[in-house]
Amino acid sequence: MDYAEHERTYEGFINFSKIGTIAVLTVVVILIMFAFGGTSAVVFGWILMIANLLSIAAGMAMGDKGWIPATAVFVLSGLLAFVTV
Repeated sequence: MDYAEHERTYEGFINFSKIGTIAVLTVVVILIMFAFGGTSAVVFGWILMIANLLSIAAGMAMGDKGWIPATAVFVLSGLLAFVTV
């Protein structure tokens, strides 16, 4: 049994779970912007959707601190949703 490989796999799973959860919450906020916002909310929503995809890719590449880019996009989407909706 390769314990080091087991630990590496577990850390990767936890990292993916954190990034995935934050990304799903960001998509929910963006969908709220699409549903209840005006034209500016739709434009910002598409920009944030692209930023969300990029932050997922960056987070997966970063490893242990990969949740930070996804969280930044989530906070930004929440602020923009508050302003535009």
